[in-house]
Amino acid sequence: MLSTMRTAKTLAALSVIALLAACGKSDPNSPGVEYMPDMYRSPAIEAYVDYGQDPYYHTEEKARTQRDRVTARKPVPGTIAFNEDAGMAMLNAPYPFPNTPEGYEAAGAELKSPIAMTQATVDNGKAIYEKFCMHCHGATGQGDGPVVNNGKYPPPGAYNGPLKDLPEGKIFHSLHWGKNVAMGSHASQLSKEERWHVTHYVQFLQNGGKMTREPEAQAAM
Repeated sequence: MLSTMRTAKTLAALSVIALLAACGKSDPNSPGVEYMPDMYRSPAIEAYVDYGQDPYYHTEEKARTQRDRVTARKPVPGTIAFNEDAGMAMLNAPYPFPNTPEGYEAAGAELKSPIAMTQATVDNGKAIYEKFCMHCHGATGQGDGPVVNNGKYPPPGAYNGPLKDLPEGKIFHSLHWGKNVAMGSHASQLSKEERWHVTHYVQFLQNGGKMTREPEAQAAM
């Protein structure tokens, strides 16, 4: 009983002290003594900024050094991003074919699109092709884009000519690594899914503007 009374008196005394501290300010707009203000007025935190250790405990110099350090980090080598769609998960896996003549040939023989070629993928591939490829390869894949016609650069092969039977694996490999000197890599501009969509549109042009071509004309290059 005595312990309970002491506790009650202690709490009462603390309440009176807090009340007096809150009311004793000369500034009428002052909130008085705030108990744990961060609980109801959280400090604003900017993205990609390391605010460091609390300088109260770890010195201002250490905290300032940490604030100047970027928090966003590159994934460690070998990291594979998660994909909820099991059918698309392989798009996040590392590309297995090296940027060598042997890798190019292996891609042509082994690499197949994990995405079904549909009108939707062809249409999306066309939209991307017109932004990234048409300036060299031309609107219909004839190798007559403005870079060739106006810049007098050597034309790439036409998709209904020398490149008509280029396998999908080699098309994707060229988008991933680039081809020869004139064509650079598009891996940093386009996701793997987008590169496959472009590949589908190139196949569409190879087929003469059709989704498929006659079986006898599908000889692999």
